[in-house]
Amino acid sequence: MVLDKNTAKKTAELLLQINAIKLNPKNPFTWASGWESPIYCDNRVALSFPPIRNFIRENMARQIEEHYGKPDVIAGVATGAIGIGILIAEYLGVPFVYVRPEPKKHGRKNQIEGFLESGQNVVVVEDLISTGKSSLNAVQALKEHGANIKGMMAIFSYGFDVATQNFEEQKVYLTTLSHYDHLLEQAIETNYINEKELETLKEWRNNPAEWGPKAIK
Repeated sequence: MVLDKNTAKKTAELLLQINAIKLNPKNPFTWASGWESPIYCDNRVALSFPPIRNFIRENMARQIEEHYGKPDVIAGVATGAIGIGILIAEYLGVPFVYVRPEPKKHGRKNQIEGFLESGQNVVVVEDLISTGKSSLNAVQALKEHGANIKGMMAIFSYGFDVATQNFEEQKVYLTTLSHYDHLLEQAIETNYINEKELETLKEWRNNPAEWGPKAIK
């Protein structure tokens, strides 16, 4: 769920400007999963641009408070959301922890890094939602630690049906600053892509696992 369309389109505009999001239907990228994709997203790039990271920080913090109330703790999902999570926690004046994909193999073998008490209200912060599996893995680790999960706030979501299903099954409420649909709307309005490329990008989102590049002239 995107809470503010104007903010969603502005976020997409800024991420495109700094190449945190790249759209290239003619020469698709290959994801770690093996999927071919006309889009590549690395929102960590925003951390290198102070005005943009401040825009993201302030709008995510505002929407967290409006939608979930001020949490006791912000939890970032490692590694992509550690940076923005710290900035949001600092802005809200609350503690921060982060969640590893799995417990460390040595030392205290922590999966959650930082101080978290059982029963505290936690909002989980993510940079990007694809299928949602890694994000929900972090939520499960926090729940097992005794956290009360208020919800999750992410910078961007591809809007895959499988992600919606995964979040619904786990009863975790997700809000995002921007979304694939708003990205395409912004990209076509600013002539970043043309109509043929728009159709290709829509086709990919409908079936990313089986999509293959198509010639666009």
